[in-house]
Amino acid sequence: MLNNYIDVLKNNYANFKGRATRTQYWSYVLVSFVVALVCHILDRVISGGNEQFGLFGTLYSLAVLVPSLAIGCRRLHDTGRSGWWLFLYLIPLIGAIVLIIFFIISSDQDNEYGPAPSLY
Repeated sequence: MLNNYIDVLKNNYANFKGRATRTQYWSYVLVSFVVALVCHILDRVISGGNEQFGLFGTLYSLAVLVPSLAIGCRRLHDTGRSGWWLFLYLIPLIGAIVLIIFFIISSDQDNEYGPAPSLY
């Protein structure tokens, strides 16, 4: 799980081409969520519970913005959809629900974005 996260950040930071398996995508999301949670806790401890934006959380969010979009795009490619579908995030609630459904869909067939990625 951690290997997928490191691979996205190290080798596929801004790679919007190709495909990503469900395992690659969801393990990245889970580890990223845990790191963001730790950053939030650190921010709250350092600021004494102040409600302002935290430094660690903000820096982490900026650092993972591009790789998060890239792996989301590659996951959509795996389901046969264009990365432009990520713009659904701009529609509150409904857009995120539709994208989560797209990210869950299995795809083990070759498509216009390349051969089916191997599962590991």
